[in-house]
Amino acid sequence: MQDSRKEPKNRRKFIKAASAITAAAGIGFPFVSRAQNKPIRIGMPTILSGRVAQLGISSRNSVTTEVEKFNAAGGLGGRKIEIITRDSKGKPDEAANNTRQLINGDGCEIIIDAESSAGAFAVQEVIRELKVLCLHTNSETSSLSADPKIRVATAFRTARQGIHDAIVSATYAANVAKAKGLRTWMSCSPDYAYGRDNTSLFMQYLKRFQPDIEMVGEAWPKLFQADYTENITKILQAKPQALYSALWAGDLVSFVDQAGIYNLLGQTNMFAINMADYTTLTAVKNLPQGIHSSNRYIKTFPANAENAAWADDYKARYGDYPTNWSWENAVAMNFIVSAIRKTNSTDSAKLADAIRGMKLKTPFGADGTITMRPEDQTTVGYALGWGTTIPKEPYVPNVTPGDWKAIFEHESEWKKSLGYT
Repeated sequence: MQDSRKEPKNRRKFIKAASAITAAAGIGFPFVSRAQNKPIRIGMPTILSGRVAQLGISSRNSVTTEVEKFNAAGGLGGRKIEIITRDSKGKPDEAANNTRQLINGDGCEIIIDAESSAGAFAVQEVIRELKVLCLHTNSETSSLSADPKIRVATAFRTARQGIHDAIVSATYAANVAKAKGLRTWMSCSPDYAYGRDNTSLFMQYLKRFQPDIEMVGEAWPKLFQADYTENITKILQAKPQALYSALWAGDLVSFVDQAGIYNLLGQTNMFAINMADYTTLTAVKNLPQGIHSSNRYIKTFPANAENAAWADDYKARYGDYPTNWSWENAVAMNFIVSAIRKTNSTDSAKLADAIRGMKLKTPFGADGTITMRPEDQTTVGYALGWGTTIPKEPYVPNVTPGDWKAIFEHESEWKKSLGYT
């Protein structure tokens, strides 16, 4: 005979076990509540110390602003975004290690790779292995997205791209060279992937657009080098009529300040692609008039009210004007947020499908929009142009815009020549 005294106890055990199974299946209210409160963690490896720390800080600032907007609007069904940053100090191995730790250790579902090209390729390999959504926001080395062997299905680029800049830069420089008779040229660029890629492409297209130019020398200072005396002396000895440089941020500031001691810029026409960025323009001790530069970030180009308002809002919040890295990271967050809202998900594959081909309305676009081109997962349509500096605001008052029709035509030829298409 069964002992009836055991039935209530056994029944209680059954009910308790059934409740646990129900909760684990996502039916019980306590589980749903925890899911709603779980933050969407986005990892952000970047450079937060050293000579270019301000660029990493400006990247984090612009991401923070966009995240606050998303969270204030309720997030994803109550789930708010949480940004976790790690400092790579500009070292590729640190960038890779940080990315792996952000995903495996901190539970980040999305990565914003706010590294320079020195770290981006290392981050890309981690993303290839772990297959989370990644947006490269600062690396401009063309092959990162142009070379199909390097591409990753869940990795995108919101940074400007070297080949695009090269075409616009060389078009502008060729017109100046023709008008001023600048026949002899030299380069001084940082000795790593971005500097080599950018300078090579610029010179390639400059020679195409103005065939009679002559290269009389090259200088390749190390990234984050402190003393440029040897490089400046080499340039002075070569006596080029024009000097092209892809130095950036603190490196460019140091070079221009040291060049002033030797009156180098009084003896040659300088084309410094990265000069027109507030972190550089405001840091040079005596900004020379007449340095030619592409727009990196200035509030007067693109010349629209939204761009100027965005810059002023940033300055009011953070005390400085934004940088080139700022707008590239803001655009990355805009793509991420748009994809999260469209898919109602944080699944990397779903988000990647949503971002691929997406067009954003943004003040940083040449026509007010930027598109994530689906075939190589890189942004196109952002505003590009060149002008010359003056020592005070607006620093680069007149900017000649680039032509995206010409960019696409030359880029297509370039890709075919390298077997990328």
